[in-house]
Amino acid sequence: MVSTSARTRSRPRRLYLRIFFTGLLLWLVAVAVTLLTSNANLVPTVVLLGSFLVPVSFVAWAFERWRDEHVTTELVVTAFVLGGLLGVFGASLLESYVLHPSPLLFLGVGLIEEGAKLAALVFVTRHMARRHTRDGVVLGAAVGFGFAAFESAGYAFNAMITEKGLSLPDLVQTELLRGVLAPVGHGLWTAILGGVLFHVARNGRVHYFRGVLPVVYLWVAILHALWDSMHSIALALTLVLTGVSASSFMQTGYLPQPTPDQLRLFTILSIGGLAFVSVLGLVTLAVTWRSGRSERAQPSLSRPRT
Repeated sequence: MVSTSARTRSRPRRLYLRIFFTGLLLWLVAVAVTLLTSNANLVPTVVLLGSFLVPVSFVAWAFERWRDEHVTTELVVTAFVLGGLLGVFGASLLESYVLHPSPLLFLGVGLIEEGAKLAALVFVTRHMARRHTRDGVVLGAAVGFGFAAFESAGYAFNAMITEKGLSLPDLVQTELLRGVLAPVGHGLWTAILGGVLFHVARNGRVHYFRGVLPVVYLWVAILHALWDSMHSIALALTLVLTGVSASSFMQTGYLPQPTPDQLRLFTILSIGGLAFVSVLGLVTLAVTWRSGRSERAQPSLSRPRT
């Protein structure tokens, strides 16, 4: 029998980095060729490469770093593909029939999407024999990144369609933005939920509506809502801080032309707000990850480090 350490040494190291940089190069080539040839047939290639580059790189990291007899390759792929699709389908259906324009719209989006991803994670991991907090973090992130990949493909496709026809710059800008933010979005939020889910379920059947899980679910939904609404929050704060009252544009029906100072303040508040929400999420993930430190104290359950 091949030892665990031998199996670890035999795996390609930093495969996820090679996948990321190779995929990034291919995406840049696809964008350049599409731009030079105006060949619309290449647009799906640009969309798929850009939307799946960061999420697939994470899955490759999970293969290399975290695979064992419980968190298998098949399970990670299932969490990414099936879990991501189930989350997207469930969230789309619920948002279409449940949500309506209201001040709590973004909170509703957060509750629905995080609930759909959590349900998808429960489904794809229902046959796991053992559950550990850090396994839940990894598998939850896989579901979240799968959700983000499919969702980003939709956003990129919609950004490309403009009143003047297909816009490759809008497509590229959307994919770059969502690719950069992917690690602190859906992947982060579902990683937190996955870790807490497995933490409360490690000693037996989990009670979904009792204990810490509902509290963390609500907290993650709030982070999600703050993230989605940050543009509106930054706009409102900019108007307040620069002395623009609601009555000043209620009379005309539109916002006044922003000044350079307002644009600068709005940009700072938008980026700063997203950074603040990201820090809150990362701190929550760190606490969740640390809570699983003692679960692998037994030699048979410990993971080799690469």
